[in-house]
Amino acid sequence: MKELSIYIHIPFCVQKCFYCDFLSFGNRNDIFENYINALVNEIKFYKKDCKEYIVKTIFIGGGTPSCLENEHIKRVCEAVFENYNICKNAEITIESNPGTLDYEKLNSYYKLGINRLSMGLQSADDKMLKRIGRIHSFSDFKNNFILAREVGFSNINVDIMSSLPEQDMNNLIETLEKVTDFSPEHISAYSLIIEDGTKIKKMYDEGIYTPIDDDLDREMYYKTNEILKSKGYNRYEISNYAKDGFECKHNIVYWECREYLGFGLAAHSDFKGKRFNNILDIEKYISKNGINIRENIIDYSKKDRESEFMFMGLRMTKGVSDKAFKNRFKESIFDIYRDEIKELSLENLIEITGNDTIKLTDRGIDISNTVFLKFL
Repeated sequence: MKELSIYIHIPFCVQKCFYCDFLSFGNRNDIFENYINALVNEIKFYKKDCKEYIVKTIFIGGGTPSCLENEHIKRVCEAVFENYNICKNAEITIESNPGTLDYEKLNSYYKLGINRLSMGLQSADDKMLKRIGRIHSFSDFKNNFILAREVGFSNINVDIMSSLPEQDMNNLIETLEKVTDFSPEHISAYSLIIEDGTKIKKMYDEGIYTPIDDDLDREMYYKTNEILKSKGYNRYEISNYAKDGFECKHNIVYWECREYLGFGLAAHSDFKGKRFNNILDIEKYISKNGINIRENIIDYSKKDRESEFMFMGLRMTKGVSDKAFKNRFKESIFDIYRDEIKELSLENLIEITGNDTIKLTDRGIDISNTVFLKFL
């Protein structure tokens, strides 16, 4: 059977973080039930398209899925389990925020078969958390993490951020040290990006905060890599670190450009050779009961697919092998991208290993977007 991954979007939060530009809604408990009804209906409706697939990973993301009631998550999971062929050892992740979890919720998730928990901490400094609009404290994270272990979760990711408002290096190091003391299996480490239309962008524009210097941002990036490596975490993607065997299988599907199907408001899919997304209007999504909500359906050309395969694959530290490229496209990387490879190699932005694998150099990682543009 063909392999498939499923993404399920829960677009709700207790409140929207100041830096967030994702399609999510704070304090909309009034439509939880109607949204879940439409989502479950969508999941059931499209099972007919997936009979020849086996699902290897499921990711329940948001938003903050853990702000829903247990019964909502149960209904969503049961809809997937009952209508799709789920691999026995499938990786099943749910995103959560400290402060929205308790023993009952965690125990319910674990009993449902969810075996990977992703926790959005961002910082171990309570003052820093308030500056970016987080609803929790470090104490909340600590208590929730301990409960997750007690319930049985043995695969936990923690999200952290650097270059936060008024953050210095000591503050970041303290967060890294405190997080690694808990020994999560996976850590995602991102630098704050100030997006247009967000509350934090307005705060910077009004002079409430001063942007972090670019040199300090780079130093924080290097220090994060240095500390996590010393603690036994391997960087396997530009912003992701894991202990051996705990790389996020679901995210690797994206980076390797394999098939995935997205359910829920605004969810994206790469399925049966086509790319598409669900509608962005939540009221419309609910009124349509999750049916006929796909739009922007694109049949990507071979050239587009080759380009995407390169720049997505280069995000991973293992790089892109010529063998994998040939298996997918029946041609060699070195024929399709001869000039680009030569130029980037001369600039020491990529390197070619003995098994004809192209990887970013350390310098290439620093300016990865410049490298990716060469393949667009």
